[in-house]
Amino acid sequence: MKRAKLRIPSSAGQVETLVNDPGDKRRGLAFIAHPHPLHGGSMDNKVVQCMAELCHDEGYVAVRPNFRGVGNSDGEYTGGEGETEDMLAVIAFVRGHYAAGLPIILAGFSFGAYVQHCVARRIATEKLLLISPAVNLYAFGDVASSTSLIHGLQDDIVPFAEAQAFAEAQRIDFYPIEDAGHFYHGKLGELKSAALTACQL
Repeated sequence: MKRAKLRIPSSAGQVETLVNDPGDKRRGLAFIAHPHPLHGGSMDNKVVQCMAELCHDEGYVAVRPNFRGVGNSDGEYTGGEGETEDMLAVIAFVRGHYAAGLPIILAGFSFGAYVQHCVARRIATEKLLLISPAVNLYAFGDVASSTSLIHGLQDDIVPFAEAQAFAEAQRIDFYPIEDAGHFYHGKLGELKSAALTACQL
């Protein structure tokens, strides 16, 4: 399985999922969650694609689903609960096709960060990477010490100060990106560098 677009069963039906497998240099599994489904978020979001490319290049199977109601995924937006179930179903399916024990990285952007934080409370992971997490819009709970947070100083959707306060309260690694807005226009290189450091890839 080098590159495959799959439809994976979940509670709402089938979840459209793109899998990029690095083959022989495979050393882990990375699951990347996209931003808000009702505001154009999908697996094709440039931040999600950027993270998938980075993880693949570093030897991780890069997996990015379309949440329910997006693209060819069945169902409708649920505000996080159903999307968490979708991601858990995708993770279980993908893990079943690889050797046991491969480390798992969860990465999520904006709304996707909220979903991945929920997923990380239910399965064991090597790393949780929150990219511009919508801490001002969703009830984030505690996260593990292996969590890292990346945020743009000029974010106009999730105030930088709120993300910084969350990171400080959780005592997790925090990586600010100067001159970056919520969608990292012109700043994907800096985002990749921060993610490489955060995930120790």
